[in-house]
Amino acid sequence: MNGPDPDKRFPNGKVPSLCFIKNVITRPNIIVGEYTYYDDDTGAEDFEKHVTHHYEFIGDKLIIGKFCAIGKGVEFIMNGANHRMNSVTTYPFNIMGGGWEKCTPQLGDLPLKGDTMVGNDVWIGQNVTVLPGVHIGDGAIIGANSVVSKDVAPYHIVGGNPIRVIRKRFDDDTIACLLQLKWWDWSADKITENLEILCSGDISKIRDIKR
Repeated sequence: MNGPDPDKRFPNGKVPSLCFIKNVITRPNIIVGEYTYYDDDTGAEDFEKHVTHHYEFIGDKLIIGKFCAIGKGVEFIMNGANHRMNSVTTYPFNIMGGGWEKCTPQLGDLPLKGDTMVGNDVWIGQNVTVLPGVHIGDGAIIGANSVVSKDVAPYHIVGGNPIRVIRKRFDDDTIACLLQLKWWDWSADKITENLEILCSGDISKIRDIKR
């Protein structure tokens, strides 16, 4: 097989800070595609520590596609961070004990946002915070230190707190072509065969590849 082994934790011994995430996760409610990596020189294998407030009883999932590049210091805040908002106070008395458990909210009382989803070939810069229920489209780029508070369209570049659209990466026709091509679903052999085109600045060449 061409290319790195997608089942290895650390695909390149010369870059020990880089880890294929799917090979180190243990939680059933985190799903990550092949070749997606986290890069952190303080412990890339500890990616799950960057997925916070993630409780199985809530049922939300973090779903990340293939070939994503995720920078150091990312945090995915999940739905367990939400507090009841339709009452006098937002304070979570129930988690403090001492008899205050009698006011434990029902899941329907919490502002749950659903699954957090990251598409394929997404680049997330360092120290980005992703809020619950956000959907990030294929090919998107998230600038460093951003707070992703809303959905990001495919092949858009966003940044800031809260995020704003900086620009599209390509014109609409090219974006539609790439979304149809779905190169991330190719075999490793086909990716290797077309690697120069995938890494080329001449985007027009991609249109000649048969799916």
